[in-house]
Amino acid sequence: MTDAYTLPFEPVGQPRRRRRVWPWIVTLVIVLVLLGSAAFGAEWLARGAVTGGIRTLIVSQLGLPADQAVDVEVTGIVIPQLISGTLDDVTVASDDVSFGQLSGDVRVNITDMPIRADAAAGPGSATVSLDETQLRALLSTVDGFPADAAGIAAPDVALSTELGAFGISIPVGVALRPAASEGDLTLTPESFTVGGAQVGADGLRSQFGVIADTVLRTWDICIAQYLPAALSLTSVAVEGSEVVADFDIDGAVIVDSTLRQDGTC
Repeated sequence: MTDAYTLPFEPVGQPRRRRRVWPWIVTLVIVLVLLGSAAFGAEWLARGAVTGGIRTLIVSQLGLPADQAVDVEVTGIVIPQLISGTLDDVTVASDDVSFGQLSGDVRVNITDMPIRADAAAGPGSATVSLDETQLRALLSTVDGFPADAAGIAAPDVALSTELGAFGISIPVGVALRPAASEGDLTLTPESFTVGGAQVGADGLRSQFGVIADTVLRTWDICIAQYLPAALSLTSVAVEGSEVVADFDIDGAVIVDSTLRQDGTC
């Protein structure tokens, strides 16, 4: 007699067949790779357009040669920043940039830079580095300063000159410490050598009288006249073989054309 509830036949000892999932995994990986490649390509194009546009704007605004090498770096992924309308952090660098009699290697950093020129940027900073030749060119604009005798000897600007005493010219060396004061570059005497021997300011004055005032004075060099008014000099120091000047940048320079004009002394 046959049981009405017969179970389906299943061979004993043979495992149940499982579906293969690896083709789905491979397909998913391929899709992800293609999407990643497309996103990378879009990011690469967007970054190139942004950095190229910034470079073109800088060259035209500053009147730089068309072939001037200008490096532009935008931090982070560009596309989300373009969507938000603001670039988080932009750094621009170029060597041998000239602003009238002031020239040097320039590095500028701007934060919260708007894509459209309808809002101010965030805080910015700039650094201008001058080698010995560039420093002499700047000092040559200062009345009475023996620029050809100036050099760089960290942490000071070195000056070699001569002072007369009893009809004799005596070589005098002066170490001038650079600094920033009320927007000007200042050079203040720190130490002196006469005939190779160290002397103080009082000893120099007792030996040369009022003639010593020519090397005892502090020199004020106005550089605002060469730079956009948006830049404010904050510090100056000798670093290695260069004089390095640091500036704060007013982010309103993007919307205020007066800040893009040269400053005044």
